[in-house]
Amino acid sequence: MKNLQVVEKGFSSVPIIDISALVSGKGDRYSVASQIKQACQESGFFYIIGHGIDKNLQQRLEELSRQFFAQDLETKLKIRMALAGIAWRGYFPIGGELTSGKPDLKEGIYFGTQLGEEHPLVQAGTPMHGSNLFPANIPEFGETLLEYMEAMTNLGHTLMIGIALSLGLEESYFADRYTSDPLVLFRIFNYPPNLSPSDGEPIWGVGEHTDYGVLTILKQDDSGGLEVKSKSGWVVAPPVPGSFVCNIGDMLEKMTAGLYRSTPHRVQNQSQNHRLSFPFFFDPNFDVEVKPIELDNIVANDHIGDRWDQANVHDFRGTYGDYVLSKVSKVFPELRRSLL
Repeated sequence: MKNLQVVEKGFSSVPIIDISALVSGKGDRYSVASQIKQACQESGFFYIIGHGIDKNLQQRLEELSRQFFAQDLETKLKIRMALAGIAWRGYFPIGGELTSGKPDLKEGIYFGTQLGEEHPLVQAGTPMHGSNLFPANIPEFGETLLEYMEAMTNLGHTLMIGIALSLGLEESYFADRYTSDPLVLFRIFNYPPNLSPSDGEPIWGVGEHTDYGVLTILKQDDSGGLEVKSKSGWVVAPPVPGSFVCNIGDMLEKMTAGLYRSTPHRVQNQSQNHRLSFPFFFDPNFDVEVKPIELDNIVANDHIGDRWDQANVHDFRGTYGDYVLSKVSKVFPELRRSLL
């Protein structure tokens, strides 16, 4: 592949890409890949439509999630994260998660691939692997969530084909090297109504950050509040009916030597309603070492000063498990001290 250049100009909106050709295997996949390439170079974010994820499944998940968060704190704490141990699953209350050392104005539930006690990674005591915690008083919750996660995992594999093609690689490049057994992490977040004073500093549902892995697929409700950082300022990424928001993470930036950028983003619920979001993280295998892809005429351009954490992702050496644990343990310092 020749003459690839890192795009430095700002962007003013997040593009919408119809990926139906990737999903069906019919039509012009390379046109889709070209759009993905442009989006990953310019903004690191794009909406997808034509994804094939069942609307009724999405609606059921949203309704059950609202039912869970409407409960009192004592009931929600029955599946608190501390009960899951190193599997790192379960509920956390408002202020229980930190971004850049500051408490986020959101509550949420962590999930991952459902693994029984007999699984080798669980037997080995591997962090972030194990069984999920589901609310016993909402019987359909677990079944619906696992069905949704399976559908999103399949979508993640499909999108990685598109990303591989966008880089001029064989379509199985990522599956062969990084995502045959992806680390799948899923969150459901509830942001309370806007509490920011009209004449004071905004209160962030989640502060400026980048995602850790290769690909995030976000379902958001109709409340709005997501913002993406551009060189020209913060760009609003409003809800688009029938879509998901996708963004690339730190590991894809590292693999592409900065050609594809892991873009900072943040959330402020400016509505007077509770805001639900459903970020699905499709990440490399836990024990795989992440290395740069051999792309012609690419020079790493890490822009340390531009990153929210002043880190240089290109300096990282080790497995994806090493990387994600170093990040997540800062988000939950209490769990880090007690479990790792």
